[in-house]
Amino acid sequence: MKKRYFGTDGIRNRVGQGMIRPDQILKLGWATGKVLKARGESKVMIGKDTRISGYMFESALEAGFISAGVDVMLLGPMPTPAIAYLTQTFHADAGIVISASHNPHYDNGIKFFSSKGKKISDEVELEIEQAFEQEMDVVPSELLGKAKRIEDAAGRYIEFCKSTYEGERKLDGLNIVLDCSNGATYHIAPSVFKELGAKVTTIGDTPDGININQGCGATHMDALCEAVVDQGADLGIAFDGDGDRVMMVDHLGEVVDGDEILFILATGRPAVQGVVGTVMSNLGLEVALEREGIALKRASVGDRYVMEQLVESGWALGAEPSGHVLCLDKTTTGDGIVAALQVLSVLINADKTLNEIKKGMSKYPNVLKNVRVESVVGLQTNQLIQQKIQEVEEKLGADGRVLIRASGTEPLIRVMVEGKGFELVESCANQLAEAVESEFS
Repeated sequence: MKKRYFGTDGIRNRVGQGMIRPDQILKLGWATGKVLKARGESKVMIGKDTRISGYMFESALEAGFISAGVDVMLLGPMPTPAIAYLTQTFHADAGIVISASHNPHYDNGIKFFSSKGKKISDEVELEIEQAFEQEMDVVPSELLGKAKRIEDAAGRYIEFCKSTYEGERKLDGLNIVLDCSNGATYHIAPSVFKELGAKVTTIGDTPDGININQGCGATHMDALCEAVVDQGADLGIAFDGDGDRVMMVDHLGEVVDGDEILFILATGRPAVQGVVGTVMSNLGLEVALEREGIALKRASVGDRYVMEQLVESGWALGAEPSGHVLCLDKTTTGDGIVAALQVLSVLINADKTLNEIKKGMSKYPNVLKNVRVESVVGLQTNQLIQQKIQEVEEKLGADGRVLIRASGTEPLIRVMVEGKGFELVESCANQLAEAVESEFS
């Protein structure tokens, strides 16, 4: 059965549109509560990022769950992976995150975690959708849920993050710039790295509800690159608005993305048999890992699909180029702070700089074009597009690849081309993007 409301990572839209309205979110809380109660479960944890609409949706969700007879624990602004972790430590039956991740402040969304701190299954999402279609009722007053705020959530999560660091010495003497994207890590990440001994300078740490992801964070790296160079820092670390992504910058101001982070972790740890990337992972990663005798499996885009492949393979490490990095031997979901600490562990133990240790992988020239469209229906069967793909693949030969796919979160078709020569790659990408635009815009 096809899902009506859930996408690849929960529910997301512009505030005031579709499901992202207070009346719909209230009913979503109620519907989720009904599903939990039917399973004999009755306690949820709710956290959010720093966008202004989070206050409105937190109240709506709280009311919905309480009306279904479910108790609520409120965390306030916390990184998405913190909610996954704290859901387990407080033995809650579900964790709910109010966030649109790396999107601007005018978007918002809802993500769901199970009691084990993992994304809920497609089956549970369908159950929630079916409950949502029912007429809303309210349990008798004596059966209403209760709400309380967890005051020590930040401290608990900071200690957890620090416990995952495995460097042979602390971070004393390391000069780090953090970009918290004016998001949920603003009051967490600086404490983690400072308490491990690093000298920390922080940017993007003054959220006002509107400036989340605005010219900062893991999707806008220029500010961090400039800050690292200007301050002569050893490296920089950028998170996105909800803290489940991480990107890094070396001392020269060069960006280190999710592919390179995955390479560093795979080759810097002992006895790694294989890792999981996505169809978007750079061909250079595949070549570099093959040279090291490490297998790479490619999943569909979305950290839940990377997770599925990791569980199926019995491996611990996976990542998307955008900075979703999974370290399943440390935590249950993508965690920007934890992933950054694993990279620092490798650097400290190898006594190398980030620039030195990333050089084992050479990225192939890559051009990504995002084409805004009205509809993506028929993308895979469009004859002109398939013909253009075939022509480009013949030009690139064995040293290149093409990927055209619909975005799971925005009305976009993404056109990606990789190969050994940038001019050829760019020309091919432009050719394909023009064909997509003519057919679908």
